Amino acid sequence: MTQPILIEQYLSEFTKVSVKSAGRLHMGFFDLHGGLGRKFGSIGLALDAPVLQLSASASEQTKVQGASSGRAEKILSLLTAQLALPKGAYAPGISLTIEQHIPEHAGLGSGTQLALAIGTAVNYLYGLNLNTAEIAQLLNRGNRSGVGIGAFDKGGLLIDGGRAISPSQASGHRMPPLLARYDFPAHWRILLILDSTQPGIHGEEEIAAFKQLPIFSEKLAAHLCRHVLMQAMPALVEQDLTMFGQSIQELQAHVGDYFAPAQGGRYASSRVGKVLEYLGNAGVACFGQSSWGPTGFAVFENGQEAEKYSLTLQVQFPDPVLSWQICGARNCGADIIKSK
Repeated sequence: MTQPILIEQYLSEFTKVSVKSAGRLHMGFFDLHGGLGRKFGSIGLALDAPVLQLSASASEQTKVQGASSGRAEKILSLLTAQLALPKGAYAPGISLTIEQHIPEHAGLGSGTQLALAIGTAVNYLYGLNLNTAEIAQLLNRGNRSGVGIGAFDKGGLLIDGGRAISPSQASGHRMPPLLARYDFPAHWRILLILDSTQPGIHGEEEIAAFKQLPIFSEKLAAHLCRHVLMQAMPALVEQDLTMFGQSIQELQAHVGDYFAPAQGGRYASSRVGKVLEYLGNAGVACFGQSSWGPTGFAVFENGQEAEKYSLTLQVQFPDPVLSWQICGARNCGADIIKSK
């Protein structure tokens, strides 16, 4: 467990901190076997929407307002406990306002972005000099994937090395290391397919799901690692969406089928699944489900293609619980504005 950080006094010169970050896609794990001492390993992408934006300032009492306020209060409570704020010392409260938020439990990494944004704001208000990885560890983030932490810190297309599971490797290195980071092509556009009726698996349910799944094939893990290293990575450098999409499809198909007993099929939402099936039949190169879903995604060469498919899908699938959002990649980390 992380040792508490003792704060003797309020040190910061800043009285207000604003943080803006955005959602991320988790496109798939590539080693769920773990036979080499590391498990999971993931590839994902920072998005420029939907957006999380919050501001925090020193206050006589801690108060939280805006969307996701209940979740934010729990994060602040955990952080306060981990930081061991001393009784009776000059330890002002935090006034936190969430102006925009990422949909919760939709597979877009809302929990990690909210935790890191709040942790970053507190970090600057109290002058703690913590880095993002240390904040993530305090708030129990990055247990399986480092994509959300990388998205907050750096943005772009991110590949992590999974979590060390053998005692010799795990010592002092709990979070997955970031192995590679690329700018995502600026002209490529992502269409998000959102289902408002069904939250993705999360929390204790997610932990239980992983415990109940069978051992993943070592041969299949090697196959997926090869697709990431020898197909997805060079295809991204060469901006070849067809080859990049083929690699993502391999991950989506095998990992989705592996998770099917826990999430009810290759895709968590049957509605989103039908849309993705339609896209596959239409020859779209890159599509899938982000994390446990239910959000689906498809990547297109440009905004015109993304808009064309968005309009077509809205006609083909006029279900009121489905919504559509076109966005791009975010090739930079979170915006942090500090005020005196």
